[in-house]
Amino acid sequence: MHDAARRAQVGRGVPPQAMSITEGQAMSNFSRTQRIRKEVVWTDGGVVAAQHRKAAEVGAAVLAAGGDAMDAAVAISFAVGVVEPWMSGPMGGGMMTLWRAGEQRAETIEFGMRAPAGLDAADYPLEPGRQAADLFPWTRVRDDRNIYGATSVAVPGTVAGMALAHRQYGTRDWGDLLAPAVALAEEGMLLDWYSSLLIASAARQLAQDPDAAALFLADGQWPDIAGWTTASAARLDQRVHADTLRRLAEHGARDFYHGDIGRMLVDDVRAKGGCLSMEDLRSYQAEARAPRTVRYRDAVIHAPSGLSAGAELVTALQQMQAAFDPGDAPSAASYAALASGLGDAYRDRLAHAGDTGESPRAPACTTSFSVVDRHGNMVNVTQTLLSMFGSHVVSGQTGMLLNNGIMWFDPEQGRPNSLAPGKRCLMNVCPTVGQVGDRMFAIGASGGRKILPAVANLVSFMADFGMDLEQAFHTPRIDASAATGTVMDEDLPQDVAQALAALGPVTTARRTVHPYAFAVPAGVMRQAGRNCGATEIMSPWGDAVCEADV
Repeated sequence: MHDAARRAQVGRGVPPQAMSITEGQAMSNFSRTQRIRKEVVWTDGGVVAAQHRKAAEVGAAVLAAGGDAMDAAVAISFAVGVVEPWMSGPMGGGMMTLWRAGEQRAETIEFGMRAPAGLDAADYPLEPGRQAADLFPWTRVRDDRNIYGATSVAVPGTVAGMALAHRQYGTRDWGDLLAPAVALAEEGMLLDWYSSLLIASAARQLAQDPDAAALFLADGQWPDIAGWTTASAARLDQRVHADTLRRLAEHGARDFYHGDIGRMLVDDVRAKGGCLSMEDLRSYQAEARAPRTVRYRDAVIHAPSGLSAGAELVTALQQMQAAFDPGDAPSAASYAALASGLGDAYRDRLAHAGDTGESPRAPACTTSFSVVDRHGNMVNVTQTLLSMFGSHVVSGQTGMLLNNGIMWFDPEQGRPNSLAPGKRCLMNVCPTVGQVGDRMFAIGASGGRKILPAVANLVSFMADFGMDLEQAFHTPRIDASAATGTVMDEDLPQDVAQALAALGPVTTARRTVHPYAFAVPAGVMRQAGRNCGATEIMSPWGDAVCEADV
């Protein structure tokens, strides 16, 4: 939504500061007149939209050299693990949904994490009456063994997922695609105010692991960068990470699951108290499957398969289709239908899939990026370590942060998603491809349980109201991931607030840099042979880069 339109909407109701519905909601300290936008450029060439500009540039360079969208995705996956290491990396997992223009076919590649076969649920004793300290409000496990440390590490799948995607669709040499990530790691990630803020937020826990402290902290504290009005030239020392990527580039993904990289990983995890084994790595397989395809009004939506939020996206869209008739722009009725559909989808998920909510303390986590090449091939990849900084443990021999995928499981036994050996993790990721008229798009988001609402909002904006990517990404969103109420962008008018309040408790929030009240999406769009990309407007690092710009 353009600034003038947004101001006009607010003008039809009451000032944003008067829109708080929940009694006792804390007042925000942030400016109410500031408006932030990101330019969306259309081009004949390929485009990458990623949560870090450097990673987007890596993918755009692959496209500029004639690579396929999937070549770019593989290169970005490893590059973003260097420049945004606390969100994702080779030691994590995720999913991608792709579109092959020549075949007019969508597909999902699943590379989620899995509990080690040697895991014993008895090693995660409960503390009844206490709530877990991170993303999910499970009953707390003693010493947070399912959240922090090597006991929280699950079998990683990202490398296997990228290898499968490369075998099926790649056109460039595997080693060449990893070379940019190696170079970025040799150089080391630049420490600016944003990275320092994120490291500072996790400094206490990072200090508990000597290898994590050595990589991210200075004397047990966050990095010592320049003052708040000056620039910094400080960088992380990621040379060990670079060595591991170089070996992976030279020897291929097999080395991660059958060779020396795998042995280094297993040795480090077991030395720190975890139970990961070489057999866990050898038996891991990424899988390619048909997506959940559904018609929504005049659109065709390809939601991800498997243990993702794809089923809930389909449920929400089906309910929305019957709940309101679209007009020219989002309305109180459309937002209420969206909130109701998401609420019902989440309540079903809670009852049957085992994801029992997300803590209000939950930090932003995961990374998502989208690619479209000049031929119209598309992919959205959403990959994660789960929590921000994952297990807060670094594998010293590989130089990489480890996931905390065990936290995805309910530590109480007898529930749909209870912790068990060898079990696959239920994820919130929702990489989605869709077609509305002559427009194709690939979107996804990061942000835990906030991912599904963000994707559903954007699908509705484009399918119900004919918005292009720029309009959709600038339009205020709602989040109904709690299933018991709604968080509403305070730029929305009072009639929306009233419609949402009829469904349950409503709170208002601004889109800010940290913490994110809403998820952090990234997407690309194609129309009439031209492409564009967009990222969350509040993300200071996220950007869309055209192949002509590198």
